[in-house]
Amino acid sequence: MTLSPTQTAVDLDEPASLLLRSATRDVHERAESTGFVQNLMGGHLDVRAFAALAAQHTAIYAALEAAGDRIRENPVGAGLVFDELRRGDALAADLTALTGMIGPDHREPIAVLPETLLYVDRLDQIGDDVVAYLAHAYTRYLGDLSGGQVIKRMMQRHYGLTEDGLAFYTFERIEKIPPFKERYRAAMDALPLTVADRERLVDEARLAFDLNVAVFGGLGRLHPAGDRAAE
Repeated sequence: MTLSPTQTAVDLDEPASLLLRSATRDVHERAESTGFVQNLMGGHLDVRAFAALAAQHTAIYAALEAAGDRIRENPVGAGLVFDELRRGDALAADLTALTGMIGPDHREPIAVLPETLLYVDRLDQIGDDVVAYLAHAYTRYLGDLSGGQVIKRMMQRHYGLTEDGLAFYTFERIEKIPPFKERYRAAMDALPLTVADRERLVDEARLAFDLNVAVFGGLGRLHPAGDRAAE
């Protein structure tokens, strides 16, 4: 594992859940500080921009959950796949709702970005690699269960959304999020990982955040600050 100039040294002996949190802190902060995320969370965009994000998520989660179906067949990784986390149906409902909210003059087809296709391609390459799957599942699902709840509140506050259009952030099959997150982390920590596995886990998780940053960059170019169309 080669450290980037801004990456601090990590303790590879830590439990996997702590290792990933510490090893990805800087790239996580970079993802959260991209212009698109800041503008969306600050109320400077519009429902079209949020719908475009949902369209990228639809492609990404289709690939991630196909990978999860493969990992489920691997006895080592089966405990990392939780049906409660599947987002495909929720995203389909969100896209339908969000498209209906957009004024007819702005209801053009929502494209899947080249950056998203690169992300999907990487997820398709996972095969039945448990370590690679964990890196991407951790990055997405734990984020949805944590910061995703903040995003939901900001979308309600700034864009007047109700539960319609926000199903992605509503985990109806999870009664209480904190205990579920602990259960997920325990499954991570129970994996029999070698030092080489841990190094690869960190590298892949950092790549996952970089891929998300690239998607946000593409969305930011399509939806710059102040781009609030009449809806």
